Amino acid sequence: MFGRRVKLFTIFGFEIRLDASWIVIAALVTWSLAGIIFPAAFPGLPVGRYWAMGAIGAVLFFASIVFHELCHSLVANHYKLPMKGITLFIFGGVAEMGGEPQSPKIEFWMAIAGPLASIALGCMFRGLQLAGAGWPVEVVGVLAYLAWINWALALFNLVPAFPLDGGRVLRAALWRFTHNLLRATKIASSIGAGFGILLMAFAVFQIFGGYFISAIWYFLIGAFLRGASQASFQQLRLRTALEGEEVQRFMHPNPVAVPADLSLRELVEDYFYRYNLNVYPVVAESQDLVGCVTAKDVKAVPRDEWDRHQVSEVAHACSDRNMVTPHTSALGALQKIQDTGDSLLVTDQNHLLATVSPVDISNFLAAKMEMEGGGGKPPEDHPQDLAA
Repeated sequence: MFGRRVKLFTIFGFEIRLDASWIVIAALVTWSLAGIIFPAAFPGLPVGRYWAMGAIGAVLFFASIVFHELCHSLVANHYKLPMKGITLFIFGGVAEMGGEPQSPKIEFWMAIAGPLASIALGCMFRGLQLAGAGWPVEVVGVLAYLAWINWALALFNLVPAFPLDGGRVLRAALWRFTHNLLRATKIASSIGAGFGILLMAFAVFQIFGGYFISAIWYFLIGAFLRGASQASFQQLRLRTALEGEEVQRFMHPNPVAVPADLSLRELVEDYFYRYNLNVYPVVAESQDLVGCVTAKDVKAVPRDEWDRHQVSEVAHACSDRNMVTPHTSALGALQKIQDTGDSLLVTDQNHLLATVSPVDISNFLAAKMEMEGGGGKPPEDHPQDLAA
């Protein structure tokens, strides 16, 4: 879902991150405020003041989105739901959960927290606007915009289209009625996908009306919603399929392992040029894990000295982030693979038994879903909530 992300700060234990795509929407919001909205509402001001109003309005708008997502995260934290953080990106903001709510009640309160926060912010900014009737027009104008945009944000997110907040409220109601989270998610996701298609169709209508820029945004938001709703359902199917499974069910025995006494040149010739791995486990004769070695470790040694040095000399300790046991939960292993992007080493008391790669999990899931009804490869990301 996201590309390169930059950490901005941490608040209440939650990381606030910025996706590179956010720059596009930040520039467009600032430009639309400074070049269109504020000049139309408050004519006659110097151009520089419009740009100052636009920049301040954009910053406070995105601060409002962070507050919206933070309220989701705080409620989730109250109910012991793992949160990966909050990311601002081209379509607004997303609070990333590491699991599903345990009950319809938790789902409802976590979902409704965001819109309630936006409504409260809108009321606050409106109150400040009314209280500051004699303030400079620039200040009153920015406050009026922030009140309106927060109410619009709440209204949009209350649309019953999953994974919008309103869609999650709908899923909570369906879950309570059907007592089946997967079925409730499928219905809510179908409605979300339908709403996305409706927005895309409206974009075509906008094009015929000559509103090309707004048409592009309606189409992109519709396409994103359609994809996000389908991805959310597939992600839940993944979690359901892996529920209760352990790594030993799909680990790959006879892993590629490097003898500790191998020369660096043999390592390059017989392993790096033969296997496409990022990290190679290094083992003793007993298959006990000695450490790990990467291409970076080898390249730190001059090429003409590769014959004179052994793998054990450059190997480093393997990270716990890349290691599991045969009894590690499948969901835990999947989370580690998503976090690191590398295969996992399966060990038992430091004895190397097997490896687990993304392909191993995918093949297991494909076989299980095929036998239990329906296929489909789940996506890697799980968008939990869209704002803006």
